[in-house]
Amino acid sequence: MNYRLLFPELFLFLWIIFIFVLDFFWDKEKTNYLGWFSLLGLGITIALVFGSGTGRLFGGMFLADSFSFYFKLVFLSASFLAILSSIDFVKKIEKYRGEYFGLILLSTLGMMFLCSAGELITLYIALELTTIPLFVLSAYLKKDFRSAEAGIKYVILGAISSAILIYGISIIYGLTGMTDLGLIQFSLAQQHLRFGPFGPALIFGIIFFIAGFGFKLALVPFHMWAPDVYEGAPTPITAFLSVASKGAGLAAFIRIFFVSFNVYQPDWVMIVAVLASLGMIFGNIVALLQTNIKRMLAYSSIAQIGYIMIGVVAFSWRGISALSFYVFAYLFANMGAFISAITFSNVTGSDEIEDYAGLSRSSPGLALFMAVFLLSLVGIPPLAGFVAKYYIFASAIEKGHIGIVVIAILTSVVALYYYAGVIKKMYFHKSEKEVNFSIPFSLKLALFICLLGVLIAGLFPTPFIDLATKAAQVFKYW
Repeated sequence: MNYRLLFPELFLFLWIIFIFVLDFFWDKEKTNYLGWFSLLGLGITIALVFGSGTGRLFGGMFLADSFSFYFKLVFLSASFLAILSSIDFVKKIEKYRGEYFGLILLSTLGMMFLCSAGELITLYIALELTTIPLFVLSAYLKKDFRSAEAGIKYVILGAISSAILIYGISIIYGLTGMTDLGLIQFSLAQQHLRFGPFGPALIFGIIFFIAGFGFKLALVPFHMWAPDVYEGAPTPITAFLSVASKGAGLAAFIRIFFVSFNVYQPDWVMIVAVLASLGMIFGNIVALLQTNIKRMLAYSSIAQIGYIMIGVVAFSWRGISALSFYVFAYLFANMGAFISAITFSNVTGSDEIEDYAGLSRSSPGLALFMAVFLLSLVGIPPLAGFVAKYYIFASAIEKGHIGIVVIAILTSVVALYYYAGVIKKMYFHKSEKEVNFSIPFSLKLALFICLLGVLIAGLFPTPFIDLATKAAQVFKYW
């Protein structure tokens, strides 16, 4: 077997242990460097991902292909930005700094295994490896009531979603006797030919899968944990949750539904289309009412997953290519918006939108960064969000799903209203108090990386679309 395929995951696991050991032996002053050591490990892991090649391990339990390659780069980039934006934040934590960075890396490791899982048990274990560290990170500010509440809610609802998902796995295993995704597809196709569409047990199995992943993706109506957890968790973790965790759930969802359940595509696509539409409508309307920037971005992310799921509704390799590129564009815009919020909160101690008044005068650069990221999220040209929305809408129109595209366009207008409200506060309102902004180097670097990502992917999208298209080719013949 070609164990080189596992080198990125093996190296990252060993690096996590290295971070824990350093934290144990180093004194408090030296632990300030753990964030930079974590970034070094991520950089080496990215290099190993490029050199690992493609293939299958352990009888198809681990798949290294262009799809997993693409999403691993997304997860590692999100982790890099989350850690980079945490370096200044972690200095305020008296101890357990190594655990903070190690848990982010451990969750990233789970995501890497998740997008490579070719079998249901492997997929479930990888999903738990992804989410359990996030439970701890959400409640990392133990003395903050909101952080503790966020951790408890996330644990309870995360456990429920895992139980629902594993019950769905047990139903599918009971029907097919298989856990391999490709063999499940073959078995269900045979049953479809002999017995016709959807038996009652299979209906429940697919519904449990949709519900289980719906919780992970914060897809309406399984979104109830997201606003409180996003508001209470440390803001770098909120940023990481909003992008990487959703991307991981999305990668697993595509593996299962485009391979194992593709023969029943007309039935489950209709369910996903309804949930995506509800997400876009509910997320954007409720975001209008928010006064806290983190809660506004939380409801915005609920709407964004609705837009992303349009690519699933299209049920084509073009749809997968479109949603893959959308995730890439969303990575930089959404994390950039959260990092801007971190920077503002560090100086003012506030996450209230009202307090952003006059930011263009006290910190013109930060106001410009925030404005660009918000405009990219709404889909204003020539930013990456515009290209992503255009591409994903085109994939749905190509398959005749005009209705959901109309809903997406109308709700984007609503999104423009509340995003523009923040920009209006920054540029056209005066602040009652003067604030001097001193932005740490790590946050400046994170903001510039996000800005470059949004601009380059918007102005020169072709290389990134080609990479997303290559990832989608994995599903072209299923």
